[in-house]
Amino acid sequence: MDKFTNDLWKVLNGYYYSFLKALPRLALALVLFLVFMFLARQIRRWLIPRLTRNTDDTLLTGFLGDIGYWLMLILGLSVALGTIGLNGAVTNILAGAGLSAFILGFALKDIGENFLAGILLAFKRPFKIGDLVETQGVHGRIIDLSLRETIIKTLDGKDVYVPNGGILKSPLYNYSVDNFLRLEFSVDLDNRENYKRAIPLIKKALLDTTGVLHDTDRVPTVSIEETKSNALCMKICFWIKSHETETQAPAIKTEAIQNVLTMLRENGFSQPETESETKG
Repeated sequence: MDKFTNDLWKVLNGYYYSFLKALPRLALALVLFLVFMFLARQIRRWLIPRLTRNTDDTLLTGFLGDIGYWLMLILGLSVALGTIGLNGAVTNILAGAGLSAFILGFALKDIGENFLAGILLAFKRPFKIGDLVETQGVHGRIIDLSLRETIIKTLDGKDVYVPNGGILKSPLYNYSVDNFLRLEFSVDLDNRENYKRAIPLIKKALLDTTGVLHDTDRVPTVSIEETKSNALCMKICFWIKSHETETQAPAIKTEAIQNVLTMLRENGFSQPETESETKG
């Protein structure tokens, strides 16, 4: 028992003196890493304003600033590991542990995919800060793009973090590219009514609505969408500017519907009877 205790004490004592011997290098590595962390922050602060002078794309400048920050941080980590002599050890471990390397690579696959997708999105620029977009069931405005995800604020105020890889592989609808948006609604007319006379009246009601565009290539359209047993379903489409779609679109659409119904009623057009009214 005494021999075991003495051997254990010698081993622990050896680790203790090894730690004391390596302590200066550990302290130097920590200082070097903190210095590189400070430099990384300064590079990002220095880089972003200078990039902003040459472009108004805040999405791209912020992304490039983040890349500069992380590159400097990775360099600092490499220097710190080299200071304490772990470069060779890490290399040997990664070279010898094939299974571990495979598991690590599989675990980081999504991170790497999202990182590369973020780079492509930053340079391809299918959207910019403030654009109204829809992707993967998320509808809202772009507020930021990071190395891993794109942040979208939904119209009901939620911040959604969408992975960059998913955006790159899924359809992306950008409603702010040309600042135009088409709205539509349907109105049922009694199938005995003269729909040819109703169409110009509906168009006039739309053109009298504030916010509805009158451009030659974006004029309102009215057509018969379907026929029912006692009704003609009229499909009505019109265009608006989409700068403030969240607030403007519902108000303009509501006013358009009211104007159309009022116009039809004032000109003697009737709505089809419902099933309950027919039975009554």
